[in-house]
Amino acid sequence: MMDPAAMPIGVDGQMPGRPASVFITGANGFIGRALAQRYCALGVEVRGMDLQADAASNVVAGDLTRPQGWAEHAQGCELFINTAALVSLVAPWQKYREVSVRGVRNCLDVAIAAGARRFVQFSSIAALGWQYPDEADERCDVVIGEQYRYGVAKGASEHLVLAAHAAGEIACTIVRPGDVYGPGSRAWLSEPLKLAKAGMLLLPDEGRGRWTPVYIEDLLDGVMLAAGLPQAIGHIFHISSQSSVSVAEFFANHWRWAGRKGTPPSLPLWLAVVVTRLLWGGNRLLQRDNEAGPDVMYMLARSGGISIDKARRVLGYQPKISLEQGLRHSETWLRETGQLS
Repeated sequence: MMDPAAMPIGVDGQMPGRPASVFITGANGFIGRALAQRYCALGVEVRGMDLQADAASNVVAGDLTRPQGWAEHAQGCELFINTAALVSLVAPWQKYREVSVRGVRNCLDVAIAAGARRFVQFSSIAALGWQYPDEADERCDVVIGEQYRYGVAKGASEHLVLAAHAAGEIACTIVRPGDVYGPGSRAWLSEPLKLAKAGMLLLPDEGRGRWTPVYIEDLLDGVMLAAGLPQAIGHIFHISSQSSVSVAEFFANHWRWAGRKGTPPSLPLWLAVVVTRLLWGGNRLLQRDNEAGPDVMYMLARSGGISIDKARRVLGYQPKISLEQGLRHSETWLRETGQLS
């Protein structure tokens, strides 16, 4: 495993700068917490904000739409990292606009007022939509339209950040992670495992969609390089693994962990969308929380992988954990936490 107290080494042996202090939104989340722990291990002062306070980790309660409640906690931070967003594929448009778009502008304003020198925005490969060419790079156009609202909101947030950078308000960098997994992942480990145990893990188009897994520790290396190297300023970077795999290959592991044989059941995309739309509508009428909406099926049907060539060339980013290793570590965590017997 990687040494959490070691900074990643960049291109040509270049070491990223170590900030004296960092402020992280979404600090209790899967990525935010892991990032905070890495910076803490390096002796960096870490503060943060999330929906629930965690005094032991210097995290105050707040949300992106009401920055006045937590802005003071960010004062004096050298680096501001926004990992917080509306993590949903079924929320209404207005919610995405308030949290994932206007909320990002709020973060920029807080970072500037706090005196931060650099701002790192967590976007996602979802900004590319679900139909893009294989090996899509950072020059690929972002998604616009009525479908895949999560991705549209991510692209809109990037616009705000790049506009602030272009205006000279603050030095900004955007990272677009792939599908982040590893110990602590609810979205891509715990929740799919629950569905697999119930026999309800459904894949569109025989699982032919492309999945771009990135192990959490590799992602942290990429983020620290992007946040600490001067040549990263003003850029967007894809941070993922060496190559994509099929959706069926990735989620077959959850099916196996659940004690089932083969791969999860599948429906044609159009039918999977109809089924999930009906399920989602029914759950809304019954006031049940459920993420099984049509956009989930669109995401699982993505047509291409992404290129990390720019991150390799500019940052010296190099993923170290293979999919096989990452899944072994993930299975161990699932067993240690009682999610697998």
